Amino acid sequence: MQGILFDLDGTLLDIELASFLRRYFTALENAASGAFPGLDLVSVVRSSTDAMLRPHPGMTNREAFQADFLMRTGHDLEEHRPTFEAFYRDDFPALACGAGPAPGAREAVETALGLGLKAAVATNPIFPMTAVRHRISWAGLDDVRFHAVTAYEDMHATKPMAAYFRETAALLGAHPSECLMVGDDPVLDLAAADVGMRTFYVGDGDVPCDFRGGLADLAALLPRLVEGG
Repeated sequence: MQGILFDLDGTLLDIELASFLRRYFTALENAASGAFPGLDLVSVVRSSTDAMLRPHPGMTNREAFQADFLMRTGHDLEEHRPTFEAFYRDDFPALACGAGPAPGAREAVETALGLGLKAAVATNPIFPMTAVRHRISWAGLDDVRFHAVTAYEDMHATKPMAAYFRETAALLGAHPSECLMVGDDPVLDLAAADVGMRTFYVGDGDVPCDFRGGLADLAALLPRLVEGG
């Protein structure tokens, strides 16, 4: 075992995702809709996000999003970059609203790093890096030097596509079979098994996985996994 992939929302970060997304889209509309008069910005953003969730070989997720947005609206998002940069810098941090570190998050991350594992924040890369960094901060882990953080600027696929897990493992310099995916979503995270990763499930329900439990359980398990158990 060489690498460990930690999902963020619902895994390292305790957050009520549906409520957060409602706050996010409301804030985005308030901050940016003035730059797109007559456009239902939220609807288009949702549709262009869907474009990132489909295969788009040779394009980063951001490029896929921007190409779809241009096709739908005629607007080149590069021309509006300052608007969105200001939103993520000034407005996004206020959206935490009670989100915080998941129980055992720091223990699990520090145990992994202490054992010499290369660790990734393997969040679904549909947000820019600045938004991911804010959420890492909400999880109380902004001081941790992760070996990789997946965001839409650099990644070329999203969960649950096999290409996402292969690309993330490559960022860690590891083969997928040498990695463990830790997450709470049985569809998005446990699909890592399809490329040979072992999986640790921190969610609810009885679903196929290699290991399950809380993050404190993961911290206790990691020494044995690193030793080859």
